[in-house]
Amino acid sequence: MAKLRHCFTILLLLFTAESAHSDFFTSIGHMTDLLFVERDLVSSLKDYIRAEENKLQRIKRWAERLDVLSTAGSQDPEGFLGHPVNAFKLIKRLNTEWAELESLVLTDVSDAFVSNLTIQRQHFPKDDDQTGAAKALMRLQDTYELDTETISSGRLPGSSSVATSSSVLTVEDCYDLGKVAYSDVDYYHTELWMAQALKQLEQGEESSAVDAIAILDYLSYSVYQQGELERALEFTKKLLELDPSHQRANGNLKYFEYQLSKQMKLEVDDDDEEKRRMQKENRGRRDDYLPERKQYEKLCRGEGVRMTPRRQSRLFCRYYDNGRHPRFVIGPLKQEDEWDSPQIVRYHDIVSDRDMEKVKELAKPRLRRATVHDPQTGTLTTAHYRVSKSAWLGAYEHPVVDKINRKIEDITGLDVSTAEDLQVANYGVGGQYEPHFDFGRKDEPDAFEELGTGNRIATWLLYMSDVQAGGATVFTDIGAAVQPKKGSAVFWFNLYPSGEGDYRTRHAACPVLLGNKWVSNKWIHERGQEFRRRCGLHWTD
Repeated sequence: MAKLRHCFTILLLLFTAESAHSDFFTSIGHMTDLLFVERDLVSSLKDYIRAEENKLQRIKRWAERLDVLSTAGSQDPEGFLGHPVNAFKLIKRLNTEWAELESLVLTDVSDAFVSNLTIQRQHFPKDDDQTGAAKALMRLQDTYELDTETISSGRLPGSSSVATSSSVLTVEDCYDLGKVAYSDVDYYHTELWMAQALKQLEQGEESSAVDAIAILDYLSYSVYQQGELERALEFTKKLLELDPSHQRANGNLKYFEYQLSKQMKLEVDDDDEEKRRMQKENRGRRDDYLPERKQYEKLCRGEGVRMTPRRQSRLFCRYYDNGRHPRFVIGPLKQEDEWDSPQIVRYHDIVSDRDMEKVKELAKPRLRRATVHDPQTGTLTTAHYRVSKSAWLGAYEHPVVDKINRKIEDITGLDVSTAEDLQVANYGVGGQYEPHFDFGRKDEPDAFEELGTGNRIATWLLYMSDVQAGGATVFTDIGAAVQPKKGSAVFWFNLYPSGEGDYRTRHAACPVLLGNKWVSNKWIHERGQEFRRRCGLHWTD
C-alpha cells in the first residue's frame, strides 16, 4: 500500500495540468519524469516477482512433503493405512489441506502491480508520441548525415565511444522505424531502416517478433516506389527463396519482370535521366522542403560558416559596462562579438546556475508544445518545424524572473516593460526550430497588433544548459552559427533603425543531437524605445 500511495504522489506531481495528449518527445523535461515513473513500475514489478516466488516456494514445500508421504504409503498401502494415524491424516489432507493448497494456488498476487500499471498507463506516451520520436530520429539522421549503423549502435557524435545496451537499437527497433517511415509514405527512410534491420538479422541478432520475410517485403516495395526496379526484383527473389508460396511476392515478381523488360525496350532520353537524377537527389525530403534547408543543415553540422579570416580579425572580446552603467562600473560584463553584420553579441556568465534552475522549476509544470504565429489565420498553432515545449513567465511571478528582466534592460539599454513575457523552451528528441524571422514582415501587418507594442525590435536568447552535440543557433542568410553555452546570452536587433525588418536575422535552432537544451528568450518590442534607440533613415546596423 505504501508503494501504491507513492505512485499516486508521483502521478499528482507529474501530471497535474497535463493535457490529454502530452507530446512527451518534444521535451526532455517531461521525459525525465517518465524515467522515474518507469523506475517505480520496475520496483513494483520486482515486488510482484518476489511475491510470486514466495508463493511458489510455499507450494514447492507442500509438494515435497506430500511426495514423501505418498511414496511411503504406496510401497505398502494396506500396512500404511492400517495405522490409524495415517488413515486419519490422509482423510484430513484430502478434506482440508488440499482445499488450502487450492486457495494458495488461486491467490492472485499480481493485483497490486496490475493496479499500479493500470493507473499509470493512462498517462503513458501515445502512438503519436512514438511516431514523433521516430521522425525525430530520422530528422537527426538527415541533418547530421548519420548512417543507420551509427544510430543503431548508439555511437553518436559527442557520446562516449562505448555505447550502453540501452542506447542500441534492436532489429525490432529498426523495423519499427522503417514502418513509421512507410506509414508516412517516406520510402527513402523505409529502405534505410529496413535494410539496417535485415543487416542485423543476417549478422546473427535474434528476433522473435520480426523475420527476414517481413523486412524484405517492405524493402522490395520501398525501392520500387523510388524507381529502382532491378533492386525491387532482387529483394523479391530473395524473399521467395525464403517463402516460395508468398502470394504478394509472386505477384510482384511477375509485375517487376514485366516492367523491367518494358523499360529496357524504351530508349531513355535526357529528360528521363534528369528526372531520375533529381528524384534520387530529393529522396527523403518532405513536400514542403525549404530551399534553404541545405544551408541550414550544413550550418548545423558546422559547415558553410561564411566568416572570412579578415572579418574574424575584427571580432573582439571586451569588458562591457554599457556606458558606465552604475550596475556594471565595478563589475563589467564579458562581451564577445559573435558576428559583425548584423551585429550579434554574446554576454558570458549572465545568470547564475541557481537562478537558471529556478526558472526551469517555474516553467516545467507549464511546458506545452511550442506554437508559431500563423499569418493566414492570425492564431497560434503547432508546426512540424518547431519541435519543443515552452512556457511563459511574467516578472510578477517570481523575483528571479524580475531580476532577469531588469538585467536584460540594464545590459541592452532597451525598455523591457513593453516586451513579451520571458519564454522558456525545452528541446526534446531531435528538438528544433527551422528557419524563421522573429519580427513581423510587411505581409503580416497584424502580426503583433493585439499586443499594441509594435514590432519585435530585438531578441535576447539565454542558454540555460550546455548541449553535448547539436542544438546550435544558426543564421541561414549570413552563414553564422552560435553554439549553446550555459549561462551566456546572445543579443541582436531584428529591425534597422529605420524600423524596417533586417532579413539577415533569419535564424533557426538546430536539432539537439545529444543532450538536453534549455533556453529562455525575451522579445523586445518597439514601443518605449523612441529615446533609447533613435530612429534613422538608413538601413544600417
